[in-house]
Parts: sequence; C-alpha cells; structure tokens
Amino acid sequence: MKTSLTSDYLGLSLRNPILAAASPMTGKLENLKVLEDAGVGGVVLPSLFEEQVEHEEMQAQRLHDYGADNSPEVTGYFPELTDYNQGPDEYLELIRRAKESLQVPVIASINGHSMGGWTRFARAMEEAGADALELNIYYVAADHEQTGEAVEKQYIDLVDQVRGTVSVPLTVKVGPYFSSMANMASRLDFAGADGLVLFNRFLQPDLDLEEMTVVPHLTLSRREEMLLAFRWIAILKDKVGLSLCATSGVHDHLDTARMVLAGADAVAVASVLLRKGPSHVSEMIRGLELWMDEKEYESVEQMKGSFSQANAPDPGAFERGNYMKALTSFTNEWV
Repeated sequence: MKTSLTSDYLGLSLRNPILAAASPMTGKLENLKVLEDAGVGGVVLPSLFEEQVEHEEMQAQRLHDYGADNSPEVTGYFPELTDYNQGPDEYLELIRRAKESLQVPVIASINGHSMGGWTRFARAMEEAGADALELNIYYVAADHEQTGEAVEKQYIDLVDQVRGTVSVPLTVKVGPYFSSMANMASRLDFAGADGLVLFNRFLQPDLDLEEMTVVPHLTLSRREEMLLAFRWIAILKDKVGLSLCATSGVHDHLDTARMVLAGADAVAVASVLLRKGPSHVSEMIRGLELWMDEKEYESVEQMKGSFSQANAPDPGAFERGNYMKALTSFTNEWV
C-alpha cells in the first residue's frame, strides 16, 4: 500500500505537508511553478506590507498635486488616488496568475499596521482568488505604557475584524512572546482564526560601528529554532480547534516528521530553500516517504499528534520536567 502524504490544513487538501513559506522566492510566478514541480503541497506568497502601499500612494498623490498646481486642466489625466493602487495591484495580479497556473493551494499573506489596511487588503486578496490568508502579525510592543492585556486585545480584535470581512480560511502567524501562549491560542480560535503559524521570527537590528547607524540584520533560520514550535504544537494539539503549521528551522524530512508527530498539519520552509534551492523539496518528500515506510506509518494523518503532549509517553517532557532533565543530564569536560 502506497504511503499517503496528504494533509488537511485550514480545510485545504495538501498533497503533502510541506509549504513554501512566504519569502522573496515565492514572489515570482516562475519560482512558484518551479516549487510546484519540485513537489510542495502549497505556496505562501510574500507578505504585502501596508507601509509599501502607503509609500506608493503618497508618491501618486504628490504627482497628482504637482500637476494640479502647475496646470489644473491636466488633472484629468491622472488617476484618482482611490484608483491608483500600484502595490496591491501587482500583488493581486500575482494571486490571479498563480491561481490560473498552479494546482496547489495559494495562500496570500498580509502585514498591516492599521485595521483598515488589514481588512482592505484581506477583502481584495479573497476577491483575487487566494485559497486562504495568512495574517503575518509583526508587532513589537515598545510602548512602556501599553499593557500585555492591551497588546493581546489588538491581536484578537484584528482577527475578529478580518474574519468578519472574508470567508476564506485565516491563519495567524504570531511570535512566541505571550505570557500564556495556550490561552492566546484559544482566544484566537474563538475570534475566528482557522489556524496558527508558529512562530514568526522577530528580526533584531544591529549597530554599524563605522557608520554609527542602526541597520537591519537578517540571518537565515537554524535548525534549533524549530524546537520552540515543536514544543508548542505538541502542547496545543487537540486542545484548540486550529490547524497548526510549524515554521522557522524546519530543514529536512526528519524535521518534518517531528513536527507532524507533534501535531502539525503543515510545515512552512523558506531558509533551507533559499540555501539549497527548490529541488530540496523533492529530497524532503522522498526522505519522508522512506522514513514513514520504515516506521510503518501508512499516512501523514495517522502520524499527526502521535507524540503530542496528550499522547506522549511522558507528557511532562513538554513542561518543567524536561527543563530539569536537560540541566541535570548535561555534561562536558568541565562538568
């Protein structure tokens, strides 16, 4: 009997649990076709950033105003600002073309900073044909007067508003910095989310000591970063009604197997594809099939959650007990 890699994620049927995560690689149709040919179960387009759209709209407005100041009669040759949407237009066209060209699900991604921006783009992406939306929430709580409760409410309100705007599945990409991740997951579920992507990588700035300027600093993920998502997926599996997707640090078929055993419906990979190219997906798929045959798993669905906290032989391994064991078992030449 042939091993089945099919996985249900957000109500979408994936031919395997490996998604091409949002990255520069998924921003071109030709790359999306190569990724599909390599075997991905679905693609997540790069995030549409509200700030980029605002910048282009401001440039268009300046152009419009410049013409009005110099020759009022020529304003008819300029598009009204509400119709001038170059940033979103290109993104929406990518969604349409991807849907026309690909057989795998196409998930659009939004990164906004205003409620109107989130809902506006979500509606447009749904109308363009996206199979699902990923709300890429990248929020640094830097206001010392803002409480943790207020920060959490922003997330809940956002999901509630977008859920009221669109009917396609919604997944929420969040960071790990909540005081109660399990409670937050439950509240996002109640607000209307269909899934969680664990976890967003909060990139840290650096200081250029020559130029004396703060500069962005981007490093590709390392495998050990996946362990945080592994732990929380195992804890959340079957405790919330959400599809769970692991990202950051998943690099090969064994990482994929670990995540599925913990309870993940999908893994979203980017860094390893940027390092090794789209063909690495094929290696991950072949490796996963061989591993499943060796362990006598007939399907991905059979594997899911086999080692979640609820099903693990040692549930405490996902909580404090594992912390103590790790500390007491460590050894090297100095210990």
